[in-house]
Amino acid sequence: MTTAIVWFRQDLRLQDNPALEAALQSDQLVIPIYIVEPEKRDWPVGAASKWWLHHSLSALQQSLRHRGSDLLVFAGNAERVLMQLCRSTAARHVFWNRCYEPDAIERDSNIKNSLLEIAVNVYSFNGSLLAEPWNTLKKDGTPYRVFTPFWKAIQQNGITLFCFTPPKHFPAISDKLKNSNTIKITELNLLPSNRWDMGLTETWQPGEMSARKYIHNFLDATIMQYPDGRDIPGISGTSRLSPYLHFGEISPWEIWRSIQVWSTTHTDSGAIKAAECYLRQLGWRDFAYQLLYYFPHTDTQPLDTRFTAFPWKSRYKKELQRWQQGMTGIPIVDAGMRELWYSGWMHNRVRMIVASLLSKNLLIPWQQGAQWFWDTLVDADLANNTMGWQWTAGCGADAAPFFRIFNPVRQGERFDPDGRYVRRWVPELQALPDKWIHQPWEAPQQVLEQAEVVLGKTYPEPMVDLAQSRQRALAIWNDLKSS
Repeated sequence: MTTAIVWFRQDLRLQDNPALEAALQSDQLVIPIYIVEPEKRDWPVGAASKWWLHHSLSALQQSLRHRGSDLLVFAGNAERVLMQLCRSTAARHVFWNRCYEPDAIERDSNIKNSLLEIAVNVYSFNGSLLAEPWNTLKKDGTPYRVFTPFWKAIQQNGITLFCFTPPKHFPAISDKLKNSNTIKITELNLLPSNRWDMGLTETWQPGEMSARKYIHNFLDATIMQYPDGRDIPGISGTSRLSPYLHFGEISPWEIWRSIQVWSTTHTDSGAIKAAECYLRQLGWRDFAYQLLYYFPHTDTQPLDTRFTAFPWKSRYKKELQRWQQGMTGIPIVDAGMRELWYSGWMHNRVRMIVASLLSKNLLIPWQQGAQWFWDTLVDADLANNTMGWQWTAGCGADAAPFFRIFNPVRQGERFDPDGRYVRRWVPELQALPDKWIHQPWEAPQQVLEQAEVVLGKTYPEPMVDLAQSRQRALAIWNDLKSS
């Protein structure tokens, strides 16, 4: 009996899994495994991501068991685990879907070479992107640094929608193999001991089946309003598929196909616009991966090298803590940071607002914000997190860099005009009229008293003057350009 190992990583699904399909076609016995490796030095798995990973692994294991197989979980160095497992099972093939983070690329290359030395062949596949980074380059062979031409190139090259439906029955794995150096998912200690995760539990249900429910609900109830609704944080205007995409519980191809099917019965111009608008977001995801692939230093260093000399603050502990805790005194910023802490997610429009305040009004290094998002987001993704923070800080791939400074008051008035979002996450301001909900410091004293708001006591005074700090940031930028 020929044996193959399928190493699951950021592809925790059975549907549309190229590595899994190839293994099932190649060998008689297929052993699905997951390896929890020692923590990385720079980007150890964040607390919210650990929570999601626990439940995602459990869902995948249950799905495999329903089909007569299992997910074998190991802890330790991935190369050693794979080498030992290949020797003990006489496996001659290892299949995996590619990861694109710098550390993962180096790890996978080393493992592949080691396995080849013991006559084990490795087969890797694209399991997560519409187009791999090296397949979408400019005519001169260099990577794109602006999104629009990148997206046009992907569409012109054509998108191949991989499709695979897993069989109902998988090859059975012996009990001896299941008990050989494997550990239970509960023994990984991915869940927090003090149970701060109740908000995550109320908000999310990880797993492949849940991802499919999200895309169906999005198409049934939300997508028609997506072009405008995606900017309104107080409503359900987005798909909320980002964590499912990050952990590979759903493929971009399944999303694309689902929208194509929906489009066959929704052919008016509004539906076409909505579909194109959403699919464009999948393009942004690919763009983030290309940037990280070709500029691997940008997880901690600016893409725009001029910003290596930017005079960020060096002492900011208390200010950073107020931002993290949602106590800046600026309502829409505080709402976003509290939503993040409770649910492990933040609306994308609000992500830009809170990031702009931190990096431009407070002059705190964007890397500090990226680290906080990495630990608290359930969709923490190195490529997308890096691109988002560099874009907002003005030092990344952007045609309109640093001088774009979001005014949180104007943003709140435009995208949360009735204060629904702020009132949900900042309940101490619930009784304020819409006119003042985004700038309570400007409200007449009588209005504050009627709303039972005491600035500095029941709700903080704003920690920074928005107008003055904006001018300060622009002055620094002008000095940086001239030098």
